[in-house]
Amino acid sequence: MPLRDLLLALLVCLVWAGNFLTSALALRDMPPLLFTGLRLALLALLLLAFLRRPAKGQWPRLLLISLCVGVMHFGLSFWALKLAGNLSSPAIVMQSYVPMSVLLAWSVLGERFGWRTGAAVALSFGGVLVLGFDPLVLANPASLFMMLASAFFLALGTVLMRDLGGVTRYGMQAWTAVIGVGPLLGLSLWLEPGGFASLKTLGWVPWFGIAYAAVAASLVGHGIYYSLIQRHPVTTVMPWLLLTPLLAMGLGIAFHGDTPGPKLWLGGAMVLGGILVIALRSQAKSRTAPLAEEL
Repeated sequence: MPLRDLLLALLVCLVWAGNFLTSALALRDMPPLLFTGLRLALLALLLLAFLRRPAKGQWPRLLLISLCVGVMHFGLSFWALKLAGNLSSPAIVMQSYVPMSVLLAWSVLGERFGWRTGAAVALSFGGVLVLGFDPLVLANPASLFMMLASAFFLALGTVLMRDLGGVTRYGMQAWTAVIGVGPLLGLSLWLEPGGFASLKTLGWVPWFGIAYAAVAASLVGHGIYYSLIQRHPVTTVMPWLLLTPLLAMGLGIAFHGDTPGPKLWLGGAMVLGGILVIALRSQAKSRTAPLAEEL
């Protein structure tokens, strides 16, 4: 990629990494499902103009994708981020959706992959096991399992998107937000008693986190990302986006008090190394790699 597009890719990484920090700070004062629901509510308002009726027969798939990504992925990922108490492990574990997408594409769509890609998938999952023994992760093990579940639903939604017709990329974000708002706010009412009442006393940090997640991470970050993949193959852009969890770790250490140990560093290197190999193998075979996502 030319220097201008490399700088744009770096900007996307910075914006998405910043979303981990601003969301984690916001989640100190508000419950995760309510945070996610309000984020999608704002995003739905901003993207109403992009709503278009999908192609005939696509409603069930669109609904399933929106529930997988908007409700399950986002809801679980912010819940995991709140439980984790750090940025490093969630930022890395979320990337495991890429090898999960490879396995789901093989089992659901019948896509085949070679032994090198299979070894990279195994390396990534092995990295998750290694970082799971880091004291930072062991202090809140439920966060690890929640983020793995979140990554699975993102992977499932990513695979289901491949055969979805008649919906643009911003239209997909709009439908995800519109469909996801109701279930998330309903789940918040059920599982997070007192959450709505606490909105009256919230300071500016949680509201800034919601605005940042909707505007900066979704509109700006994904907007630049989509412009990049219109000019370059996804497999050319994707390796650069692996900087996102590394930058999130840096922000966690600098501003969130994270103290990742050697197991987290080693496990993280295995996860991201495996994903890099998957992207490079996809590029070599001129196949489309799974789309990168953020919180």
